[in-house]
Amino acid sequence: MDQIEIHWVWWLVAAVALGVVEVLTLDLVLLMFAVGALAAVGANLLGASIAVQVLVFTATSLVMLLGLRPYLLRNLRRRTPLIETNAAGLVGRIALTLSEVTSRGGSIKLAGEQWTARTGRLGETLAADVEARVTAIDGATAVVTGLDTAPPAQDEDPGAADPAHPDGTTTPDHPEDRS
Repeated sequence: MDQIEIHWVWWLVAAVALGVVEVLTLDLVLLMFAVGALAAVGANLLGASIAVQVLVFTATSLVMLLGLRPYLLRNLRRRTPLIETNAAGLVGRIALTLSEVTSRGGSIKLAGEQWTARTGRLGETLAADVEARVTAIDGATAVVTGLDTAPPAQDEDPGAADPAHPDGTTTPDHPEDRS
């Protein structure tokens, strides 16, 4: 094997390895280096010296990192909806108070589990066995407010009745919240 083939193999191994690690990280940095390594393979196949191959790798990687990566990240974030998970996914859900909930404490049933809870407003008290909306998660404590005290959504008319429940009753957002 002569020198041209040996360098070609190493650049290709580097490109594949960077591509595999990129699949695990998904931050599009190593992918840019993998493209730089493929450009170095091309330079090697054209007969360039190792110094020129390293320059091609460096220049291509920098152009990709500074030019293409921000564009790709913007488009990726725009197309992929943000799905709230864990505690952040519970904000906005309806819970059932298991005991009286005050600004000092209480308990609720949220997503099928019992949570410690407190109201977000001083002096607000929620009786046991009423529905409340989770406004925040503070550590392992759910911050709740009564459904009648929650501000209406911006696009809703606060005086309009819910057509599904003209008597003013509500149902939980998720069936497992009822018990």
